[in-house]
Amino acid sequence: MKTLYLIRHAKSSWDFDNIPDLDRPLNGRGVNDAYESARYLRENGEVPDLIVSSPATRALHTALIFARSFGIPFSKIQIESQLYDAPDWQIREVIRRIPNSCNKIMVFAHNPGITDFVNHAINHHIDNVPTTGIACLVYDTDDWSKIDSKAELRFFDYPKKRRKS
Repeated sequence: MKTLYLIRHAKSSWDFDNIPDLDRPLNGRGVNDAYESARYLRENGEVPDLIVSSPATRALHTALIFARSFGIPFSKIQIESQLYDAPDWQIREVIRRIPNSCNKIMVFAHNPGITDFVNHAINHHIDNVPTTGIACLVYDTDDWSKIDSKAELRFFDYPKKRRKS
């Protein structure tokens, strides 16, 4: 069994007009949501063997917050340039290259690729994976290169779902 946590980066800031999209940072709510979501996963025993991230500042910062929560050093985060603004098929290509010694991986990337990936992997439809949204997919295989088959959606979580009204 292989477990894939697809995580959309946390909420980013639009306060800076003169920086490239790749360098957009997280805003305050995004930082808080990332810490809260990482804590939620850690407390529920959802700790990965590997973290893979887009090089975009907002995705990498989100991945770093999760890594710190799990006690994983920054040097252990694998940065994949192909994940920046990647369509679902390109995300799948990155995942297929993951060593099979890793059974649980977290991939931090962007929409619409994340939402499209999830919808191609499951038998029902999710309208949108929101910022800091987490889709946990379980594949009935021991080989990351064989993740073309359907997966079980173990859970779909996002910050607003856990907020008290």
